Amino acid sequence: MQSERNRKKWLTIILFLLPSTIGLLVFSVIPIVYSLVISFTDWNGLNPWNLAAGTPDFIGFGNFKSILEGEEFWRVLKNTMYYIVLYIPLILIASVLAAVLLNNTYKAIGLYRVIFFIPVLTSWVAAALIWKWLLSDEYGPINAILSFVGIDGPAWLQDRIWAMPGIVFASIWKDMGFFALIILGGLQAINPTYYEAAHMDGANFWSRFIRITLPLLSPMLFFVLIMCVINSFQLFPQVMIMTQDAGPYGSTQVMVERIYKFAFKYYKMGYASSFSWILFVIIFVFTAVQMKLQKKWVHYDS
Repeated sequence: MQSERNRKKWLTIILFLLPSTIGLLVFSVIPIVYSLVISFTDWNGLNPWNLAAGTPDFIGFGNFKSILEGEEFWRVLKNTMYYIVLYIPLILIASVLAAVLLNNTYKAIGLYRVIFFIPVLTSWVAAALIWKWLLSDEYGPINAILSFVGIDGPAWLQDRIWAMPGIVFASIWKDMGFFALIILGGLQAINPTYYEAAHMDGANFWSRFIRITLPLLSPMLFFVLIMCVINSFQLFPQVMIMTQDAGPYGSTQVMVERIYKFAFKYYKMGYASSFSWILFVIIFVFTAVQMKLQKKWVHYDS
């Protein structure tokens, strides 16, 4: 009787898990393995998978060697790192400031929080088109505002120096609400007795922020940092829409943009798959380093 009940219990568990397991296999595990196999081949992605006919051609690590020895890979990696260096400090500062502002009890604070979150709900197509208009050197409002204070604004997306900062501004506007919401949750979880004790000791606002708020927010900041780094390496829609040809002189060419074009424009599916796996290794290494370093600056309120 007991064994019959156990059999029915396990059968129920398996039936509930089966749909998600099939979805995971079909849409994640099999494509990942398939991509790894393709990365060792020279395949245009158009011919059917027919080993008997000799296509695709197995070339071992040929694609990986060609990518790492080429100048293009190092150029797009440099552009991606340039984006990361600009984007991450600015998005962290902007998100913390927004969270601090939204952590007060203003009148209609709920409305302000919704307004900050609206860009997150906006599709990247719409957001990129809005920012393409804002940064236009002919009729863009940003250059018009700069001209009022005597500054001659650059041709943002047509200038090899300013094209990437323009994309960074758009990314910050789009992402700030999401990260501010995470940090806001951390602010509201801080025990108020810490601030009361600090206030009784005469600590001012800045001192409380540096010595109490930031250390107790470090787990949320660490999570935001991890997400920002991963998102930065996967930079794609804003580049494709705001600078269709990857900016002047390829100044906004980044890794995912290259993978997309190699796969679906140049029909070099094997080469694009190898590029994808190199990108995976880079993200894995960066994440592992951050996980290792977190012990030195992340504090958990026990």
